[in-house]
Amino acid sequence: MMTDPIADMLTRLRNAGIAHLDSAEIPLSKLKVSIAKILKQEGYITDYEVHDRTFTVQMKYGRDQRCAFTGIQRASRPGRRYYVRHATIPKVHNGLGVAILSTSKGVMTDRSAREANVGGEVLCEVW
Repeated sequence: MMTDPIADMLTRLRNAGIAHLDSAEIPLSKLKVSIAKILKQEGYITDYEVHDRTFTVQMKYGRDQRCAFTGIQRASRPGRRYYVRHATIPKVHNGLGVAILSTSKGVMTDRSAREANVGGEVLCEVW
């Protein structure tokens, strides 16, 4: 039994980037697909494709064969949830990275949560 599926997803993406794999296979859930959608919108991955019980994330690399994201880290964990108000949403690397939040209006980036004046649980940070 997996206790933290989001951390597992982030670890699979991090490992695929380090190993220079073309894609990463991840078990399916709605929350993980919405995180992948945000990663695609922000330009950290190329694409994702949903299958029956899994989904495949196509990794994105630069000219020098480095992964599009330098770091990806889980902020809120099952043992320590990390909730913020709209006024205290963290900026990742002074705005160069992105924080992904789960809010009452859905999963969104830190910038869009500040614009919508909603807080929530900080799921992960990507830079």
